[in-house]
Amino acid sequence: MMKDQEIRKGWEGFIDNGTVSKALRPVVVASWQRSQSHGIPVSRNEAPLAPEVELTQCLSAHRCLLEAARPVLNQARLFLADANSMIILTDSSGVVLETAGDPRAIDFGRLIHLEQGGHWQEADIGTNAIGTAIAEAKPVQIHGLEHFCSDVKRWTCAATPIWHPQEAELLGVVDISGPVQTFNPQSLAFAVALGRQIEGRLAQAIEYDHERLLHHVVMKRSLWSNTDVVAIDRHGRIVFGPESVLQNLERERPGLIANGRVSFLKNLLPSAWAVRLNELLPNSSTELVVDHDRQIGAILVLHKRRPRSVSIQPQPMIERLVPFEEILGESAIIQLTRERARKMAAFSAPILIEGETGVGKELFARAIYGASQAAGGPFVPVNCGGIPRDLVGSELFGYAEGAFTGAKHQGHAGKLEAADGGVLCLDEIGEMPLDLQPFLLRVLEDGVIYRVGSNDGRPVCIRLLALTHRDLLAEVNAGRFRRDLYYRIAPMRLSIPPLRDRGDDVGLLAHHFARLAASGLGRTEPRFDNKVLALFRAYSWPGNVRELRSVIENMILLGDPNLLRIEDVPIEVRRQVNPSVAAPALEPSLSASPKLKQNECAAIESALATTGGRLAAAAKLLGISRSTLYRKLDRYGIARSVGE
Repeated sequence: MMKDQEIRKGWEGFIDNGTVSKALRPVVVASWQRSQSHGIPVSRNEAPLAPEVELTQCLSAHRCLLEAARPVLNQARLFLADANSMIILTDSSGVVLETAGDPRAIDFGRLIHLEQGGHWQEADIGTNAIGTAIAEAKPVQIHGLEHFCSDVKRWTCAATPIWHPQEAELLGVVDISGPVQTFNPQSLAFAVALGRQIEGRLAQAIEYDHERLLHHVVMKRSLWSNTDVVAIDRHGRIVFGPESVLQNLERERPGLIANGRVSFLKNLLPSAWAVRLNELLPNSSTELVVDHDRQIGAILVLHKRRPRSVSIQPQPMIERLVPFEEILGESAIIQLTRERARKMAAFSAPILIEGETGVGKELFARAIYGASQAAGGPFVPVNCGGIPRDLVGSELFGYAEGAFTGAKHQGHAGKLEAADGGVLCLDEIGEMPLDLQPFLLRVLEDGVIYRVGSNDGRPVCIRLLALTHRDLLAEVNAGRFRRDLYYRIAPMRLSIPPLRDRGDDVGLLAHHFARLAASGLGRTEPRFDNKVLALFRAYSWPGNVRELRSVIENMILLGDPNLLRIEDVPIEVRRQVNPSVAAPALEPSLSASPKLKQNECAAIESALATTGGRLAAAAKLLGISRSTLYRKLDRYGIARSVGE
């Protein structure tokens, strides 16, 4: 650590004239600048303290985090008992949920509200390890004079974020603090270790809840004859649901399911789940699942509307043709890719379609199919990574009668036979087991398929479109993919560009997906705030077009129906973009225009309506701290008794 004299000199220069000493740590300077922009006076001597009602609600909302953390806190308590230090657990907005450790440190912490209910975001008390770890989304150690407010400079602290085990969602922070003389450079490593332990226990708890949900489905499945069921955990994530059912739900209500979850349920009170789901899906019922007095999720029962007397004839596997014009984009690179794909469609040779996850490889495959001579035949998509390894052979090649225990009496045709006369689209071909690759190679070379357990060849005529997000040549060199099969499936190669390389196409696609999602909900297409489109252009889109569609659907479901603002963008997207681009403008000065205040008031009221009046959820949706939300509620005279 730097010497106190250097830090003090750098601090005085920063406060007096805004100069930044090169001797200061960049993370500290950035935090001081944020603290100053929040208008935090250096004389502030304590953090805001949550009212008892808010604290009670906060503790209830974070019950799972507390249950996972308490054994870890109790164990750490022993190490800190005589060290004049304390361990602190906060939620994602910096509100202290629990403290443990040396009673001397705990008593000392109460002087500045470093206690249960204290608000420790940078926007509340300036630079400190808890608030700075939240702002930086990474472990941080802040020592003594590096703090922003004078009274907090008597402390040393080290904090690390706690992340959801399955999603890029900040759940809280674990911090180790004590008087400045207790500084230990190993405190940060200790805090990080505790954070990982808590995340591990959270993962175990989620796995247990999912097991109980599945057990509930199995035990009651006989009661739901002639119905389809979907199991949803308490965060809205889908734990169980047949793919065909989920696809039907997506067609019926575009945007209802995004990233494997019923997204709007996450910020909705469980008591309101049944009503809201029934509004969107009138032919359904919802059963909440409770385990040990704790709701762990729900079962969505979808009652089939098809009359029993109607005889359903099997439909041929003919897909709707997708013209190349439906592949949206005006950038030079996407136009070049469309034209290259159009030329490839005229030939019958296999095509290897390469590109990152979510770029639209299957959409291009369908367009090639639609423009090819095989368009009159079937289009059979197969995800090689989505079939259990033991079933890949029978799924692709089919099986003969008696091939194995449980085989159908008449045998079963595989996907290769089903694609006869048309196109076989093998998605994620790089996931195909190495020992099955020679059989696919033989089919491509001879045009004859042998079902599992049979010596009788069946001639097939198929065109192969293979899709992958992997570098297959690298897989070949690593011995994980056959070289002869690679050259057989890749006489033509088509590379689909990632969304980040497509320039202004992101705006065009955003409007398109917004129009589709809004139409599915019976609404008109909303407008986009210019800041949203600027943020979209700055974001790297690791999930590409699929991620963009998911983000837009989430915003349509949860945001203002008329105008999509920066605060409607999911926090994981905003957090990865430059804060000056992504930060929501929700702190106007006293001289702000009436129109700006009116818009801000409308945004707050919309967030409260979306979250059922829950202030914690509303603040998170808006991207501000709860204390900031309280000030705004008071400023605009908006009642905050709802949900308290």
